[in-house]
Amino acid sequence: MCGTLGAQAQDTNLDDLFDALRDAEGQAAEAIESRIWQEWSKSGSPSMDLLLSRGREALEAGNTALAIEHFTALVDHAPEFAEAYNARATAYFQAEMYGPSIADIERVLALHPRHFGAMSGLALILGEIGRTSEALEVYRMVEEIYPAREGLKEQIEALEREVEGQTI
Repeated sequence: MCGTLGAQAQDTNLDDLFDALRDAEGQAAEAIESRIWQEWSKSGSPSMDLLLSRGREALEAGNTALAIEHFTALVDHAPEFAEAYNARATAYFQAEMYGPSIADIERVLALHPRHFGAMSGLALILGEIGRTSEALEVYRMVEEIYPAREGLKEQIEALEREVEGQTI
C-alpha cells in the first residue's frame, strides 16, 4: 500500500514537472528535465538502484555487453521500472541491436507515455534505418511534451527537409 501511495505522489510530481516543462526555456527547462530524470530513475529499491548505477557505469565505460547484463537483471527483478528498459534500450542501440532496442522503448512508453528520452531514442533509430517520416512524427511528439529540448528544433528541421517531397 505504501508503494502505491509513493507511485501516486511520483505521478503527481511528474504531472507538475511536465506542465512546467511545456513552457520552460533555457536553463529552466534543463533544470526541469533533470528533475524528471531523477524521478524516472527512482526504482524504490536500493538494490535495483545499484543495478541501474552499475549498468550506467558499464555503458559509460564502453562495456555494452556488461551494461546489457546489468540492465537485463534489473528488468528481470523490476519489470514495472521503466528506466530499466530505457537504459537497456540505450545499451542495445549502442550495440546496434535496433530490434531489441525498439522493443524496450515500446515497453518504456507503455509505462511512461511522456518519456521524451525514449521517444528521442526511437526517432533516432527510425532515422538510422531510413524510416524518416516516422522519425519526424516521433520528434514532433517530443516537441509537444518538451519544446525546448536541446537540438530538437534542428532535428525536426533536418528531417522536414529530407521528407519534403516524399509521399507520407
